[in-house]
Amino acid sequence: MPMCQGQAYGGRRYFTREERKAWLEDYAQELEAELKAVRERISDLSASV
Repeated sequence: MPMCQGQAYGGRRYFTREERKAWLEDYAQELEAELKAVRERISDLSASV
């Protein structure tokens, strides 16, 4: 679900409160995984110095 709450090619324009909440929870999990990967990379770089 895009943040602009629209879909291309005639999809629904608005999402329910539950759909927005689910999308945000999924997005938060993706961001947490990305942050973990960044922290691991920083740690790897620090260890190789």
